[in-house]
Amino acid sequence: MANLLLGFVVAFLLAALPGRWTISQLRRLNARQNISEDAPTTHAAKQGTPTMGGLLILFSLTVTTLGWMLFKRTSPSVTFSEDSAILPLLLLTLAFGGIGFADDYLSAKRGKNLGLRAREKFGAQLVVAIGFAFWLAGTAKTGWTTQVELAPIAITSPFTIDLGWWYYPLAVLFLVGFSNATNITDGLDGLSSGLGILICLAMAGLLYAAFPALGLFTTILAGALAGFLWWNAHKAQVFMGDTFSLALGAALAGVALIGKQEIGLIVASLVCWAELFSVMIQVSVFQWRKRTRGLDYAKANRVFKRSPLHHHFEELGWHEMQVVLRFWIAGALCAGLALLWGRG
Repeated sequence: MANLLLGFVVAFLLAALPGRWTISQLRRLNARQNISEDAPTTHAAKQGTPTMGGLLILFSLTVTTLGWMLFKRTSPSVTFSEDSAILPLLLLTLAFGGIGFADDYLSAKRGKNLGLRAREKFGAQLVVAIGFAFWLAGTAKTGWTTQVELAPIAITSPFTIDLGWWYYPLAVLFLVGFSNATNITDGLDGLSSGLGILICLAMAGLLYAAFPALGLFTTILAGALAGFLWWNAHKAQVFMGDTFSLALGAALAGVALIGKQEIGLIVASLVCWAELFSVMIQVSVFQWRKRTRGLDYAKANRVFKRSPLHHHFEELGWHEMQVVLRFWIAGALCAGLALLWGRG
């Protein structure tokens, strides 16, 4: 367990210590947040806050992970198969981070909340996710890779199903879906990073006994998020941006796919999924009512006062930090449920 503590602390320091310098450089480069017109009016004060702070997390995660891999290469305590899964996982995270960085860069350059087009961002996510699915297929283990454990009992139980080749397109949807879930969740100071820490630690608890390398990777990720949260807590001095909000979901989904904890991740991240589905429900119902009852009716009868879900509670009169803290509490409960599920 000492390596988990060391990994967390090193990642925390690598994200937290360069924070002030990074923020000043982002300001100098004019990498500033452009607040969406769909955000509550109270968010106008956030206009111009430095963004792309996710670079701190990517730097910390990459340096700590590669350092651990180099240090452990000759250690008998880490098997080759275990260690070899970490590099593709890191590349997956960096690739999604690159997509987010491109979106943030274009938005900052144009001076408005207009980065990559939705189809461009979605297409890039699909390409990377499909590439990862091909890697999963190329390294597949019979009776393991394509199975999904629906209950916290033995892999040979009737609650385990083998999806065969259907597993891979579903894995792509899982990667892209959860990447967008964490991206949508990133809308309030400290919300996404705080929830991410809880999910990462829950995944570490679920995975470490069977997959120490994956458990350490998620612990390192938690440490990097904690270091970033030092600067991102209310009132945020820097925003994560799509640079890491997309990468966070991809990294955790990749870990779950490799370690066969797909259901565990879903349980631990129910708050993020609620955020995603709140947007899907809002848009779908609005479009249906617009077609059937007209635009004015659709505007006057929205399901939520505003989406994603955290904005709905802001419109109800909750202070931003009240929303964040209560979502963190809900996230902690979900993480606890995931750990109980895993121990079942």
